[in-house]
Amino acid sequence: MPPPILLLKTRSSPNDGYDDYFSANNYAPTFVPVLEHRFHTSNLAAVRELFASGAFNPEPENAKPTQLNTAENAAIPSKRYGGMIFTSQRASHLPPSIPLYTVGPATARTLTTLRDKYLPTSTIHGADTGTGENLAYMMLDHYNDIQKTVPKPGLLFLVGEQRRDIIPKTLMDPTLPDSKRIDVHEIVVYETGEMDSFETDFKTHVQGYNGEEGIWVVVFSPSGCEAMLRVLQLGPFAAAATAGSKRNFFVATIGPTTRDYLRREFSFEPDVCAEKPSPEGVAEGIRRFVAGLNK
Repeated sequence: MPPPILLLKTRSSPNDGYDDYFSANNYAPTFVPVLEHRFHTSNLAAVRELFASGAFNPEPENAKPTQLNTAENAAIPSKRYGGMIFTSQRASHLPPSIPLYTVGPATARTLTTLRDKYLPTSTIHGADTGTGENLAYMMLDHYNDIQKTVPKPGLLFLVGEQRRDIIPKTLMDPTLPDSKRIDVHEIVVYETGEMDSFETDFKTHVQGYNGEEGIWVVVFSPSGCEAMLRVLQLGPFAAAATAGSKRNFFVATIGPTTRDYLRREFSFEPDVCAEKPSPEGVAEGIRRFVAGLNK
């Protein structure tokens, strides 16, 4: 039988790269959703209005700011944007020819579907950058190379309520020369929370393996890590009687952010940290780990 692999994420629709890859490479993938997402419909409507009002057109716009329903009661400035940034599939809910910047192949695939339908002349960049920091440095080169307008239009960044600020900090670094600096305007279009049912659902899956060995759990974010360790009795939740005994489950993280969170908060070292946040990156990390065990 193919070895099981538990993917702690919601299966992407219509296709999921992790499902496709692991199913084709002799694994039996199972998805266990960790997060639930609530969209800010008023802010999404405001983004659509930007397209309708010509905020992405080459000509300057004199329209009044579009009011947003955010905690800060902010408004979108009445200025143009030269492109958009996405670091999450959840932010890719949109209806000119502009560059679309993304980090990671999964979001790029979602963007490609939407681009083909709504923005067929736009281009997608950054799918292989792997991290927000890498994407930001790539954008400093790429966007400044293609954008010759003075003053330079900024970028619209669609984000979740919880996000790192590495991209806007890097692009708007005050130490950069004016000609290099890129203005970024963030709009929160969704918020994320751990599903109340996750721990119970995950425990049900774990108990269903009845002592099978070599089962992999792939963790995609810090959310759910504590529940995952508790169910697997790993890290600070390892029972004294089972400490040092043979393990049935192994843990891989999608990247260093989640790995470092497990180290910092639970003094737990995952077995694998993918070098690239992709199905191939996870699989290569698992392959190397298993090869090391078999030496």
